[in-house]
Amino acid sequence: MAVEWNEGHRGSLVELLKRDSLRVGQFTLASGRSSHYYIDGRKVTLGAEGARLIGRGVLKVLDDHPEIAAVGGLTMGADPIVGAALALAPDLGRPELRGFLVRKQAKGHGTGNLVEGPLEPGSTVAIVDDVATTGGSSLQAVDAVEALGCKVAVVIAVLDRLEGAAANFAARGLAFRSLLTIRDLGVEPLPPA
Repeated sequence: MAVEWNEGHRGSLVELLKRDSLRVGQFTLASGRSSHYYIDGRKVTLGAEGARLIGRGVLKVLDDHPEIAAVGGLTMGADPIVGAALALAPDLGRPELRGFLVRKQAKGHGTGNLVEGPLEPGSTVAIVDDVATTGGSSLQAVDAVEALGCKVAVVIAVLDRLEGAAANFAARGLAFRSLLTIRDLGVEPLPPA
């Protein structure tokens, strides 16, 4: 079953991000760089309409990857995206899809897991994130699942800031897809560092 992801869905997601996530001003990013804008992806990923649109968009990308058994990524950016994709998956032809979350550091008690969820070693997976700048968060998740013997088929971001993530993923031999880029929101990306 092919997932429908059309210009209406895309346009609705653009409008939600512009209205709820995009802030213009002066901001310091996690990398230490200054930026003339900031995207708070969770303002949209944690809303019902945003989750529906993003879940559908992720599942549309998965149409090209029937071998993918699970979706996941680094906590916090990936958490609502994983939930949205899983909630829609049974109705959109992927009832077997599983999710996982990668901790920023291994749990210090219990099983000491770095990766949580029903992820089987050897699985083929997709890594998801809300915003990709250089791709560092997604690459941290890639490293964690590859250490379990999993194969990453694609990295999916809701929004690509166009600041090096695609090149960094390509350097690792990883396919990359974004639902939108910062230019879709009418904002020019920062020049390369």
